[in-house]
Amino acid sequence: MSPPVVLTIAGSDSGGGAGIQADLKTFAAHGVFGTSVITALTAQNTVGVTGVHAVPADFVAAQLDAVLADLDVRAVKTGMLGDPAILAVVADYARAGRLPNLVVDPVVVATSGDLLYRGDPVDYLRLLTPHATVLTPNIPEARVLGSEDAAMLARAAGTAVVLKGGHADGERSTDTVADGERLWILDAARIDTVNTHGTGCTFSAAIAVGLARGADLATALRDAKSYITGALAAASTWRLGRGHGPVDHFWRP
Repeated sequence: MSPPVVLTIAGSDSGGGAGIQADLKTFAAHGVFGTSVITALTAQNTVGVTGVHAVPADFVAAQLDAVLADLDVRAVKTGMLGDPAILAVVADYARAGRLPNLVVDPVVVATSGDLLYRGDPVDYLRLLTPHATVLTPNIPEARVLGSEDAAMLARAAGTAVVLKGGHADGERSTDTVADGERLWILDAARIDTVNTHGTGCTFSAAIAVGLARGADLATALRDAKSYITGALAAASTWRLGRGHGPVDHFWRP
């Protein structure tokens, strides 16, 4: 039997810890078949990003057409989209029902506070998230999108929201989930490590894996939370690079 096919639409990380590279590692670690549409090339490592080269929107569409015409994609996740033209292309495919089980990781702001989306971040809520299964912002991203309240953001987004708690303080890493009917949490011990590069990409990719396998959203979220917590813990003892190193995508035996 063929494995489920999962698609990531995101930027490439030359350092290998985030973006397309993190997504494909996550897919491989879960035994699904990963495909990719690259939206940008980045020159980056564990210390930071030194350059970004956006892919033209029409070539993003060409990549989407090539993958979707040939492979039975069961779930999709987005990462860095970069500019309004690329977001509009992805939103068009989502609106047409061609991006099933869509997980939107809104890569709109860097840890430094620099914006990574060259447009109005509300474009995500206006064009893309109404056609998504779940939106996965961290606290700074939620702030840029208009609300740090998960329920309010879910109403604005027109879909379920996982407001990640990784940027908060405390001994627990608590994410708040609003799915339109209820408000609940995903809770785990906070891992003391500097190796957090690609955490959001990995988490959203793991959610897409669960959805591709037919899990309901709650199960996909719980499994993804367990996976990223284990990946952070396994990476806490290694040292890769001079900055924030990557998580261990292959921590499970």
